[in-house]
Amino acid sequence: MIITIAGGGSTFTPGIVKSIALRREELEVTEIRLFDIDKERQDKVAIVVNWILKEELKTDIKLTVTTDEKEAYTDASFIFAQIRTGKYAMREQDEKIPLKYGCVGQETCGPGGLAYGLRTIFPMMKVIDDAEKYAKKDHWILNYSNPAAIVSEACRKLRPNARIINICDMPIAIVDIIAQSLGIKDYTEIEYDYFGLNHFGWFTSMTHQGRDILPEVKAYMKKHQILLPESYIENIKKNLNADNRHAVSSWVHVWETMYEMTEYFPDYLPNTYLNYYLLTKEAVEAANPNHTRANEVMETREKNLFDGIEQFLKTGEINGEAFYAGAHGNWISDLAIALKNDTRQRFLVIVENRGALPNMPYDAMVEVPAYIGKKGPEVIAQDNISLFQQGLMMQQLNSEKLIVEGAIEGSYQKILQAFTLNKTVPSARVAKQILDDMIEANKGYWPELK
Repeated sequence: MIITIAGGGSTFTPGIVKSIALRREELEVTEIRLFDIDKERQDKVAIVVNWILKEELKTDIKLTVTTDEKEAYTDASFIFAQIRTGKYAMREQDEKIPLKYGCVGQETCGPGGLAYGLRTIFPMMKVIDDAEKYAKKDHWILNYSNPAAIVSEACRKLRPNARIINICDMPIAIVDIIAQSLGIKDYTEIEYDYFGLNHFGWFTSMTHQGRDILPEVKAYMKKHQILLPESYIENIKKNLNADNRHAVSSWVHVWETMYEMTEYFPDYLPNTYLNYYLLTKEAVEAANPNHTRANEVMETREKNLFDGIEQFLKTGEINGEAFYAGAHGNWISDLAIALKNDTRQRFLVIVENRGALPNMPYDAMVEVPAYIGKKGPEVIAQDNISLFQQGLMMQQLNSEKLIVEGAIEGSYQKILQAFTLNKTVPSARVAKQILDDMIEANKGYWPELK
């Protein structure tokens, strides 16, 4: 069993490898391959990965580190994809250019997400094509590459037969935060229903051991006016690290908006990312246009990992806190287990609608629960959704569809329509200003637009 990680130079790679290695008996994994086009960066990350496999967990799993597609994918059973075209330097542009015009600056939502999507579509198609060429015929690509909504729509149009499942760990991160807030020890014991698009959805039910906990979640938020565990809240007040990548300063406003959004629209519990669409003005006001989330990541997770590597090379000692390990890696590894061992475990996945949400388009790429077995996702159909959620989703869906069509056709007009249609953008004039700046910033990454 060979598992290839496409985007092996990511700061998430050590945590994902640890999650794989801890499940080595269930996965029967014999080799992990790291593949990245940035050799220097990947070689550094591989130092930590090798330490995890050989020193910390003392496994006999073979580690291969390569920049060659054939070596990376040959006979692989799983490809975990987490590519970031342009790395954090381009993410910074995604966030800061819209903020310059008073619009949301976020890597997967608003103009920044559309820009990121345009950079990711064709590199992701290359991953699919290389896997098809070299990997095992029954391989699966498990894709974490953002923005997953745009990537999954591009896969549907350009590679409809690809063996790919697009996923996102944000709903799981929310469930984990809820578990900690309510004193539930194991977040995996929480069962839930959910519908939406990626980074654009709602929890419709949530139970723990048969008990409806959504009223408890709402009561907790009403008491604290934020959805974070009390220990995190205290640490934030003291300006201490909450030890969670979703509980740093730029995220605090996001967790506060969970309370406000639920107060306004109490029927469902929203995904955190909906704050950028429902509380757009407030999201912009809370942002620092000169120091965005990209800067935070570069100054914390990126810096911690590479400083830790340098320390290891000098002293032979490694700090386990230098790399992130958690739900992110566990989620994708558990999905691989479900596919391999036909467990029919329930996951949230991004799939073609095909009636799962009856009053959404048949070809919409929606995020819904599914049972996962060796044949892939078996979607759990949901009821018709209300006009409010449907209206929001249709606007976002069509913005994303236009981005994919514009990328395929090289159409400036369709890309402008996508930016204009996005709910975070107030006018066509602003959309054009942002787009023209984005074109300049993304030279060499975007397809040529005419």
